[in-house]
Amino acid sequence: PQCPPPFPTLHTCQGLAPCLPEEGQVNTSGPRLLLATLHPASGSSAAMDRIFSALLLSLLLLLQSYGVCGAPPQPRGTLCRTKPTDLVFVIDSSRSVRPHEFEKVKVFMSRVIEGLDVGPNSTRVGVINYASAVKNEFSLKTYQTKAGLLQAVRRIEPLSTGTMTGLAIQFAISRAFSDSEGARVRSPNFNKVAIVVTDGRPQDGVQDVSARARAAGIEIFAIGVGRVDMHTLRQIASEPLDDHVDYVESYSVIEKLTHKFQEAFCVVSDLCATGDHDCEQICISTPGAYKCACKEGFTLNSDGKTCSACSSGSGSALDLVFLIDGSKSVRPENFELVKKFINQIVDSLEVSDKQAQVGLVQYSSSVRQEFPLGQFKNKKDIKAAVKKMAYMEKGTMTGQALKYLIDSSFSIINGARPGVPKVGIVFTDGRSQDYITDAAKKAKDLGFRMFAVGVGNAVEDELREIASEPVAEHYFYTADFRTISKIGKKLQMKICIEEDPCECKSIVKFQTKVEDLINSLQQ
Repeated sequence: PQCPPPFPTLHTCQGLAPCLPEEGQVNTSGPRLLLATLHPASGSSAAMDRIFSALLLSLLLLLQSYGVCGAPPQPRGTLCRTKPTDLVFVIDSSRSVRPHEFEKVKVFMSRVIEGLDVGPNSTRVGVINYASAVKNEFSLKTYQTKAGLLQAVRRIEPLSTGTMTGLAIQFAISRAFSDSEGARVRSPNFNKVAIVVTDGRPQDGVQDVSARARAAGIEIFAIGVGRVDMHTLRQIASEPLDDHVDYVESYSVIEKLTHKFQEAFCVVSDLCATGDHDCEQICISTPGAYKCACKEGFTLNSDGKTCSACSSGSGSALDLVFLIDGSKSVRPENFELVKKFINQIVDSLEVSDKQAQVGLVQYSSSVRQEFPLGQFKNKKDIKAAVKKMAYMEKGTMTGQALKYLIDSSFSIINGARPGVPKVGIVFTDGRSQDYITDAAKKAKDLGFRMFAVGVGNAVEDELREIASEPVAEHYFYTADFRTISKIGKKLQMKICIEEDPCECKSIVKFQTKVEDLINSLQQ
């Protein structure tokens, strides 16, 4: 018999307008993969654990779908409301911001607004436009609907003169956040937030005026673009700076920050703790949602909430090769974090001659096989080899690495098994210095399942070219090694090739183990 149809994709609503539930309802339609984005600088090891263990463990959940069936834990409800906020955008439109770049800023503002609960008793939004002078585009009291705000943002035009950032922040304190402009009295029940976007060095002072704004209870996020002065951003922003200072290399990618702010304004509830669920055995909380799971020896039925007893089953065979960017832009401290998340994935695999085999290749200006498929027969030896991997620290020849994957890594002489699914996970943080199109196409034509994971300055067009179809399920990007507290996960099961659906016991156990790990990392 066939398995149940591919189960509904888990998505955690982080303020995205399409998945905001109506009053008294929940919405579980449609996939959502959420990646918050920040400045690609080095940061805490714990934050990196959270980012990439969750990200690539999610990928491995997809990989584990080969040859198994059944319904693993799946979402049964969502709840995401934005906390009432007085939000003011402070937008630099000086002459260094070209008209088409300013349009990107407007798109960014619109996307953030789309994820808010807008109204007189929920979130109010104002926009300050500044250059040499300050223009109050609209105040907190001007528009009380999302549609009105979005139309007003579309009408904003750049001022195209100097860069008086300090003057703009002073205007926010004295005017934008005043009672007369619709600001509410300071209260624990709602937030006062300013998002400052700038691309240059200010022509006036920002340190003192920013300190006064923060003392007045205004939480300030500082976003820098291009050649912005990072010291200025740190003077503007609230503490902790890691959460309030963001950088993007150009206006063309500022939209990547959207999810961070949608996430920041989202208030979620623990539906398992409140008992608002219909799981027969185990309820697992996720940010703003829950999903059902089963106890040891049971598998989740196709309804996503009841469980059936299982006979024992076995995991599926898989040849998995990591293709890791070791170029100098990664930096040594981040390379150590990359090795750590590889080992966390290895911990979640069933490694043996008949199940998962793991290979590792590092590339920079050249390609180096760290170890081939099948060289190590257990997780302990694989993890030890990963820890010993030395950082190459040169260029970024992704095309050459992909060709090596095709010609060598998945060859029988290097341990690949005939008839076993081949999966490649390509990790990179920059633009390839060689041509990737032919090799990327050949890998997919040969039936290899390719996942592309990009960080920082990775080129999204290249990542999409590497990723298998459907690209949305095989392509992941984040702008930062440091701080992403929550991400969405995408899980999809394939058609069963076993007679007994309970042969899926191993994938259910794998899913539960991964979910527990992700939850503990988030905590």
